Amino acid sequence: MRNHTDMNTSVDYDVIVVGGGNAALCAAISARDEGAKVAVLERAPESERGGNSSYTEMIRFAYSGVDDIRALCPDVTDAEAAMSDFGAYTEEQFFDDMARTTQDRTDPELCEIMIKNSNATMHWLKTNGVRFLPNFGKQAFKIDGVFRFFGGLTLEMWGGGQGLIAALYKAAEQKGVEIYYDAWVRDLVQSERGVSAVVLNLDGHSKTMTAKAVVLACGGFEANPEWRTRYLGRGWDLAKVRGTKYNTGDGLAMALRIGASAYGQWSGCHAVSWERYASEFGDLATTPSYFRHSYPFSIMINAEGKRFLDEGADLRNYTYAKYGEMVLRQPGHYAYQIYDAKVLPMLREEYKKKFVTKVRAPSLEELADKLGDVNGKQFLKTISEYNAAIKTNKPFRPDLRDGRCTTGLEIPKSNWANTIECPPFEAYAVTCAITFTYGGLRINGKAQVLNTNLKPIPGLFAAGEMVGGLFYFNYPGGTGLMSGAVFGQIAGKSASHFAKACMAAAK
Repeated sequence: MRNHTDMNTSVDYDVIVVGGGNAALCAAISARDEGAKVAVLERAPESERGGNSSYTEMIRFAYSGVDDIRALCPDVTDAEAAMSDFGAYTEEQFFDDMARTTQDRTDPELCEIMIKNSNATMHWLKTNGVRFLPNFGKQAFKIDGVFRFFGGLTLEMWGGGQGLIAALYKAAEQKGVEIYYDAWVRDLVQSERGVSAVVLNLDGHSKTMTAKAVVLACGGFEANPEWRTRYLGRGWDLAKVRGTKYNTGDGLAMALRIGASAYGQWSGCHAVSWERYASEFGDLATTPSYFRHSYPFSIMINAEGKRFLDEGADLRNYTYAKYGEMVLRQPGHYAYQIYDAKVLPMLREEYKKKFVTKVRAPSLEELADKLGDVNGKQFLKTISEYNAAIKTNKPFRPDLRDGRCTTGLEIPKSNWANTIECPPFEAYAVTCAITFTYGGLRINGKAQVLNTNLKPIPGLFAAGEMVGGLFYFNYPGGTGLMSGAVFGQIAGKSASHFAKACMAAAK
């Protein structure tokens, strides 16, 4: 880390990377590998570095089978491999998932670049110190003695998001990337050749740092309630924020001020159902307790005592990112997940942690009484109608779309429909938490930011959550980290090449 007191207006870099998460670090490492002198400007203090990446754990990529998994996870033993069904997740399946979840709106060029580079990017991350392991606890169910993985989301990082960030910072520093913390970039500076500097606040003073190219990788606007209301709509100012409080749209604003083209779904975002009384922003000490992602085995009921979504529409990996918005639309912006004893042993570990709002009762009538902010009469009616509508001729299988569904209900449950009749009963209170926003900047295949004439802005590149056009309406879990890593590498390499061209032209 560079000492802030060493920094003055004479410092010049080949590439400046604005941001401090996965995409930013991948860009910095990639640029440095190309020989560039690189600085990373992280708005957060060192203790909160990493942006939203620090709050993640899973990454999606295409792979062909167990050999691909073991190549990335050398610690997997022969015995573990023998008792695991990792399946395969092909590029075609990845394309299908992106098309389906985005209603065929994903940018075809950017999507193809991400998917085609996904497997190689995992190995690139591995060479830079990132370690992976199969997520037996959250992405597999043990059935007939075999761990069966589901939903194309198999690997997590050692140490979760914080482990990922620690590995990438270590690699960047070892390669000679200079890191500045508490470095709040406020504006871009243009010269005749393009973007040539940034204006930042460092140690309470406004400073200018020059560069031949700038990579913006500092997130969306999810932590800015004014922008959320402006672009996402009424009520979004009341949502919780899953991750960092530093993603307030600054990078987007400074790029738009110099004519960058806005792209993607600015009215859309990744949002999940979350602990109702969670902290306003992410907190690395408590946030892991706030996930409420066992809902496919529940029914979700609002304050009126009614169901409002199909809890079993698809595997969790393909619905969790859109169900937060549906909770936000409910009266009071909350709901309850209802479980009975048959499925309680299957709940994810977060349901057993300290920061949980849970109501438990030996009967449904008593549970209805304890839920003081739910219409109890309608609650019991809803459960009765739900129980009577379940088709029991298909076996329950948690690892796949089992087709065990309801019939005749206004809102169906398409899979994993079990009667709620075995005590004890538990209800978990949830609200909406936003992860990241889908609207961003328009880039080309070299990660160059385009202007409103759809021409590259010289010297300006972007990666990560700032890239628009990949995600619309919904999201396949774990894709954000892959997008950040792929386009981070591309942005860093492209920025370094641009810097070299500037140096050559100046001779």
